[in-house]
Amino acid sequence: MKIAVMGAGAVGCYYGAKLAQHGHDVVLIGRPQHVRAINKNGLHFESGGLGTMVALAASIDPSAVAGADIVLFCVKSTDTASAGAAIAPHLGENTVVMSLQNGVDNAERLSAIIERPVVPTVVYVGAGMAGDGHVAHFGRGDLVIGPDDASDMIAQTMRVAGIPVDVSENVQGALWAKMILNCAYNALSAVSRLPYGTLAKGDGVMTVIENVVAECLSIAGAQGIVVPGNVGEAVAGIIKTMPAQYSSTAQDLMRGKPSEIDYLNGYIVRKGGELGLPTPANQVLYTMVKLLEMRANQQINA
Repeated sequence: MKIAVMGAGAVGCYYGAKLAQHGHDVVLIGRPQHVRAINKNGLHFESGGLGTMVALAASIDPSAVAGADIVLFCVKSTDTASAGAAIAPHLGENTVVMSLQNGVDNAERLSAIIERPVVPTVVYVGAGMAGDGHVAHFGRGDLVIGPDDASDMIAQTMRVAGIPVDVSENVQGALWAKMILNCAYNALSAVSRLPYGTLAKGDGVMTVIENVVAECLSIAGAQGIVVPGNVGEAVAGIIKTMPAQYSSTAQDLMRGKPSEIDYLNGYIVRKGGELGLPTPANQVLYTMVKLLEMRANQQINA
């Protein structure tokens, strides 16, 4: 299959590498310096303490999605509208588009832009960019996808490449379960600049996380969303399964990039306002990250 990855960050590079290693024709679409490094040397894929060079194509041009059987849409939530508009003219009639993004409404927003169904996909992977053309994998790598005419094909393609996939009738609830994890850890990791396993040892941290999770569940429940599984166990499990992982929000801020906080804790704060439900813990974390972004902008413009 031809598989295009729109947004060659850590998530896109991880899944692109796994699929390319199993014989698929993969093209990564990303930043110029990243693309140059990949086209020169291949993608340096580091996982389990081992590094390998994966041969695949890379481009800065969104038109590279043309002819793809599957598009993995992996851009930041802040870029959904612009990236969606960029690829829309180049999608084939039968191209399957998957949204591998944080937050709970990206698939819906993207679908409206490209005027076709989008498969909502929940991503559980610990990965980070270790440099241009270099992705490091720290843990997990499983996906949850929504039911779709292409779900069986997607699941088979991914599983053969060593990517666990669960097809869920309650993918919206699964998206919320992932967002709750993001709300619990992302801002704290960004503010402290610490990985999950270390920050969890801080005084009062677990109490803050419990309050954040309770607010998120309150907002979900008020909208009739059923969050699957034991959320408390899932939150605690992150510390064990990805102790060395920095949140994507932390990685963004450390690189001087805008974060997705508006679509995580900020989303909970906005929904709380609409529903008349208090969200003080999420509000504080949201505000602290926005202040860090403000400071970064001032330093850039100084």
